[in-house]
Amino acid sequence: MYRYINIHISQRSFWAILFSLLVFITSCATVPVTGRSQLSLIPSDSLLSMSFQQYSQFLQENRLSSNTEQTQMVKRVGIRIQHAVEQYFQQHNMTQELRDYQWEFNLVESEDVNAWCMPGGKVVVYTGILPITQDETGLAVVMGHEIAHAIAQHGNERMSQALLVEFGGLALSEALRSRPQRTQQLWMT
Repeated sequence: MYRYINIHISQRSFWAILFSLLVFITSCATVPVTGRSQLSLIPSDSLLSMSFQQYSQFLQENRLSSNTEQTQMVKRVGIRIQHAVEQYFQQHNMTQELRDYQWEFNLVESEDVNAWCMPGGKVVVYTGILPITQDETGLAVVMGHEIAHAIAQHGNERMSQALLVEFGGLALSEALRSRPQRTQQLWMT
């Protein structure tokens, strides 16, 4: 009926597995608005530091729009959304979730139809999306959607998932290297 597998692991592997499980269990976080659980392996201060650095680099490598009217519209819509988010978080006693946010809204010259928000409130809108959004309301929908990703901490979740996959790949690689026959038997079972 059931086949029991006798797995022999080294003491080093045992501690690595135990540590990994401990990290995994303690790395579950709750999304502030929805209450959904998510994997969050990267400390918030590290994530924000990386985010701010990448945002600065992006702005240095890309040309900001010289269209004053469109730039002001992006900033105006962004500030309205920022205030709405901050007010919501204040009303729900979650202001600590935004304590390290450094909101910034920029319009970048690009034909790409895109916009994004990095962790910490760093927002970029590409000029190529403005004909589609048409006005402040359309722009608010797009920017609100992108800001919601940052508020829901999707950046940390995606990076954590990628790290977990990479760690799993390293563990599988080590298992294949050190005990290829046993690893193949486990896979076939």
